Amino acid sequence: MQFFKRFQKNKQGDSSGINSPDVIICGLGNPGTRYENTRHNCGFMAVDLLAEQENFKVRKLKFKSLTALETIDGVKCLVMKPTTFMNLSGEAVSAAMDFYKIPPEKTIIIFDDFAIPFASLKIRRSGSDGGHNGMKSIILQGNTDQFPRIKIGIGAPPHKDYAVKDWVLSPFKKDEGKALEDALDRAVKALRLLIRGEIDRAMNEVNRK
Repeated sequence: MQFFKRFQKNKQGDSSGINSPDVIICGLGNPGTRYENTRHNCGFMAVDLLAEQENFKVRKLKFKSLTALETIDGVKCLVMKPTTFMNLSGEAVSAAMDFYKIPPEKTIIIFDDFAIPFASLKIRRSGSDGGHNGMKSIILQGNTDQFPRIKIGIGAPPHKDYAVKDWVLSPFKKDEGKALEDALDRAVKALRLLIRGEIDRAMNEVNRK
């Protein structure tokens, strides 16, 4: 998936409140071209689509992540794609939260979930990691599970002998492309509601389907 965007320069954020974000948006995935089109990188894909729509690039290296500090729908946001690899995502998220003093309730996590059907979405205000290693790391490092999250369904492994690890690191098939693009578009629309603090509306619109 190719995204062509114009980079908008921003001043470096600080913890004093000057040019500091009100919300953190973190898409989860693994860095590097090897993992670009894999199921585990749905979080990265959603963030990239948001960046395309808003005409910015997530490329400033900070907090063990590629980042961008942008105003989205009137809200100043730190957008993150951790470079730590999935299992250590909490190191990146906690570093940003600590620096900007952002509470978990204002830290939105987007990631894949094999426990829900392919291309479906689920929004939660908080909760356990659900077996997702990225969320497990974030909850452990943050010492709380109060992170709002958008889960993008990648479906279960096709048969019982297919290891979950191999499944989440497998690439999407060509015939899944249209449904995936639709799911990512819906995820970004839901994300905009969460950014504006309308999580109840997002849950009502997404979770009832």
